[in-house]
Amino acid sequence: MSEPVAEPSLLDGIATTRSIRRYRPDPIPPEDLNRMLFAATRAPQGSNRQGFRFLVLRDGPRALEARRLIGEGARRVWADKRVTDHYDRGSADVLDSPKARMARTMQHFVDHVDEAPAIVLACLHCHREPSLALGGAVWPAVQNLLLAARALGYGGVITGWHGPCETELRAVLGMPADPTELAIAATIPLGRPVGSHGPVRRRPLAEVVYEDGWGAPAPWAIDPPGTRFTSPGPPTGLRV
Repeated sequence: MSEPVAEPSLLDGIATTRSIRRYRPDPIPPEDLNRMLFAATRAPQGSNRQGFRFLVLRDGPRALEARRLIGEGARRVWADKRVTDHYDRGSADVLDSPKARMARTMQHFVDHVDEAPAIVLACLHCHREPSLALGGAVWPAVQNLLLAARALGYGGVITGWHGPCETELRAVLGMPADPTELAIAATIPLGRPVGSHGPVRRRPLAEVVYEDGWGAPAPWAIDPPGTRFTSPGPPTGLRV
């Protein structure tokens, strides 16, 4: 049984919640899933419609088939992306280069994503035509889920691995077939991380916060002491 994890403060949790793509095999107890999903459902939503829904995949017969579909879809998408974004060329020949490390991380992730202790499908009942703006009705709930997971010693990552198999996934799980009725916003594997959480590295605050006009510096936008920085996105303009 896993040792209890000290829950971080809210701000510390925000500053140290990173994408987790490697999971220990320990199952997530139902009481921890309950706390995570409770936190997710506390998120705000326009007009308080509360249209988000969460489908948790563990070890039931339909869940196992859904996991298989998600894993196959993830591996197919990454195999194509690995070629089109040249993850096996250039600096990938240097084993410790950022590109090579990213490729290894992603390959391990897709090879084992269907083995994550739990996979959550974050969904949204659509009260109008799906659009980017409509995502604001579900993304706060998704972030609450990830922050609650962090607080309890778990981790996860937002993916779109349902995309390649969405039609089959809906049929297996008995979901409405029409995505304009019920959208699947994200597929989120969850589990105890192999390794540890952050602190995460991001661009300096002064580069992304302005005041009084576009591009105008905000003199109070100062990163805390000890903050570590990184450039945006994967190296050489790649996106994963």
